[in-house]
Amino acid sequence: MSEQGRSAGDVARRLGVAVTTLRTWHQRYGLGPSEHVAHRHRRYTPDDVARLEVMCRLTTEGVPAHEAARIALAGLPGEPAAARLAPAADPSARGLAVAAVRLDMPAMLSTIASAVRGRGVVHAWDHLLCPVLVEVARRQEPDGHMIEVEHLLSRCILEVLWTVPRPFGAAAARTLLACAAEEQHTLPLEALAAALAEQGCGSRMLGARVPPPALADAIRRTGPAAVFIWSQFTPTGDPAQLAPVLAARPRPALIAAAGPGWTDPLPTGITRPLNLSDALRQALPLTTRP
Repeated sequence: MSEQGRSAGDVARRLGVAVTTLRTWHQRYGLGPSEHVAHRHRRYTPDDVARLEVMCRLTTEGVPAHEAARIALAGLPGEPAAARLAPAADPSARGLAVAAVRLDMPAMLSTIASAVRGRGVVHAWDHLLCPVLVEVARRQEPDGHMIEVEHLLSRCILEVLWTVPRPFGAAAARTLLACAAEEQHTLPLEALAAALAEQGCGSRMLGARVPPPALADAIRRTGPAAVFIWSQFTPTGDPAQLAPVLAARPRPALIAAAGPGWTDPLPTGITRPLNLSDALRQALPLTTRP
């Protein structure tokens, strides 16, 4: 790459995101190109790209975009962005991060279970699990080193979330959870399912890569009060796939496009939860009805 930096197209290809996503992050959060050459478009410097890499990693783990941008932009000028992540506030998070790096599954399961049982799913997600997932993402290498840590940590989180008792009965599952058509990241939806279960509300988890017609058919067959559709990356967040959901009858009272991958504008009638707490706040009034 030339000394004049990278173009938006080059950076988008490197990160696996759309150029429009880079423009949105630039306009909303200030994560734009900083190198200026007279009479030419601004170019992305290595530090700019490093910040965007952090942004991509954090949003991949379910961190809200505004918070991911704050972390990516934090720290001293010139310091590599990947080294500027804020330390976890929860003391147990550092121990979990160490256990994850060591692939110490029993220690991970014990720490996660203690947090979920002691403070609840939402607190554990916000103060333990997300910070550690962020730390694991920070340590990942371009050659794929540390991917094994992320995979085992995610598995341990899932195993603990699945231990949260689910309510039984046809009326209990009033929330339908599904990933967008080509989306494979289910962990945030699993956290929402567990958080709902703590409140006595059931859910149906359709999992990864749910085609829109299949999701619409599931709505018609089960009549949920709330539907959450997760997109992690811009390529999976095409709003056009929401049209069959909006057309399904009976129409759910709440249809939420969750995750950082959805592109604007969304169709009328679709909400955008800010985080796990916000999703739970929106769903509970609907799912607790008799």
